[in-house]
Amino acid sequence: MSAAPQPSLPSLPVTFRPTRTRIVLYTVAIAQFVALAAIALALPKLSGGERFSFVATGMLVGAVLLLLSRPKVVARQEGVTVVNLTTKRELAWAQVVRVNLRLGDPWVHLDLADGTSLPAMGIQPGIARDQAIRDARALRDLTEKHGALDHTAG
Repeated sequence: MSAAPQPSLPSLPVTFRPTRTRIVLYTVAIAQFVALAAIALALPKLSGGERFSFVATGMLVGAVLLLLSRPKVVARQEGVTVVNLTTKRELAWAQVVRVNLRLGDPWVHLDLADGTSLPAMGIQPGIARDQAIRDARALRDLTEKHGALDHTAG
């Protein structure tokens, strides 16, 4: 009996990120900024400070939305880089024991060799569930391949 053919692994480096979510966040960031700036310019009775506060609020909300679009997971020959909202962590392949995306999880979790778990927000099933499942499987397969290579080399 022969085993089912394995899907081909993506070539390294590969970046996983929630593309549809990023498109929505960028679109909303731009739209709300344009709307608030237009309101600031269109209302004749606003003072300069009030106009500035409209524009500043639009910039602040836009910055938060752009921050929400930051997460990604980059797999390279050397290991994995996990970029979440405000943190970035570099991991060697051997540090990643398991890649988990369970039903209802907001994003992938990486079980690490030190017994901790690291959220990898760059793979999230929110808007594009099927893509997140494919990405999680690809990262899992890469982890199994490269983690095994790291273990045999040491």
